[in-house]
Amino acid sequence: MLELFLTFLKIGAVSFGGGYGMISLVREEALSHAWLTQDEFINMIAVAESTPGPIAINMATFIGSQEYGILGSALATLGVVLPAFTIILIISTLIKNFIKYKGVEAFLSGVQPCVVALILSTAFTMLLSSLLGFEHIGDGFKFNVVGLIVLPIIILISILWKKWKNKKPSPILLIIISAVLGMILGPIFNM
Repeated sequence: MLELFLTFLKIGAVSFGGGYGMISLVREEALSHAWLTQDEFINMIAVAESTPGPIAINMATFIGSQEYGILGSALATLGVVLPAFTIILIISTLIKNFIKYKGVEAFLSGVQPCVVALILSTAFTMLLSSLLGFEHIGDGFKFNVVGLIVLPIIILISILWKKWKNKKPSPILLIIISAVLGMILGPIFNM
C-alpha cells in the first residue's frame, strides 16, 4: 500500500495541467505496476470522466480501491491531491500576487507546451488503442466498429449543436448519447 501511495504522490507532485495532464502518467504507472490492463485503463477513463469530480482523483480512487479496497482508495486519493494542496497552501499564505512574478510566468510558459504534448499523446494513444485496437509496435489492428461509428456521430452532433445553439453541447449529453449508441450498436456489430 505504501507503493500505491508513493506512486500517486509522485504523480501529483510532477503533474501540471490538471487531471488531463495526469492521464499519461497514471497510465504509465498503472500499466507498469500491472494495476490495470490497457483496456481496463480506457474503460476507467470513461467511467472517471462520466462521474462527478476531477478525473485524476477519480482514477486514483478507482485504482486504489481495486488494489486495496477502501483504504487503498483513500491512500491513492490522498497521494494524488497532497502535493497540489501543499503547494497551493504555501503559495497562498506566503506570496501575494504569485502569478505576476516574471519567474513564475516563465516557468508556466515553459510547462504549458509539455502539458499540451502529454494530453495529445494520451489522446493519440487512446485513439489507437480504443478505436483501432493497436497497443504495441508490430501488433495488427483490431478495429472497434462501434467506436468508429459513434465517434463521427458525436463529432457531427457537436458541430450541429454549436451551429444551432451557438454554444458547445453538454459533455453529459454527449456521454449519454454515446452510451445509448453503444448499447444499440454493440449487439449488432459485436456478435
